[in-house]
Amino acid sequence: MRRCGSYVPKMTRSRPDAEVPAAITDFTFAIQRMPRRDWDEAEQIIVIEENGSSGLSAFMLGAAIGAGLALIFAPQSGEQTRQSIGRSARQAGKATKRAGAKVTDSLAHAKAEIESRIDSAKSTIDLKKVQVSRAVDAGREAAKSAREDLERRMSEQRIADASRVRDIERTDEM
Repeated sequence: MRRCGSYVPKMTRSRPDAEVPAAITDFTFAIQRMPRRDWDEAEQIIVIEENGSSGLSAFMLGAAIGAGLALIFAPQSGEQTRQSIGRSARQAGKATKRAGAKVTDSLAHAKAEIESRIDSAKSTIDLKKVQVSRAVDAGREAAKSAREDLERRMSEQRIADASRVRDIERTDEM
């Protein structure tokens, strides 16, 4: 196997490092060296390009062909087969409706539960707001009371200090 260069354009665009059999590359080199008039129109260059599909389309095509063949070679008559298909379709429709109803019910239940939790969270937040407001008010009252107490003690201390200073001055005068 030899690596293909730029001589097979379709393959080089998608996978430049793709390995191509030597016979194909030799044939391609020979075609490119030939003058246009010598090229036989019946000969074609065939390049195998790897497609990155997952095979799902091939599976679906096979399933469709298999279903068609099963209907053709079924042991039942056409009328019985049509009735069976109709019955199965009705059952599938009913099952789909039941599943849809279950999903709808589940969504309604989930919505109600979420709304309940949101309401609970809102009431908890409101309660915490009230508690914080009361705590702030209590803190302000405590600070006001402490300030008044401190101011009263400072005033008493000033009076006591002034009284001592007067006593000291009187003893010094004597």
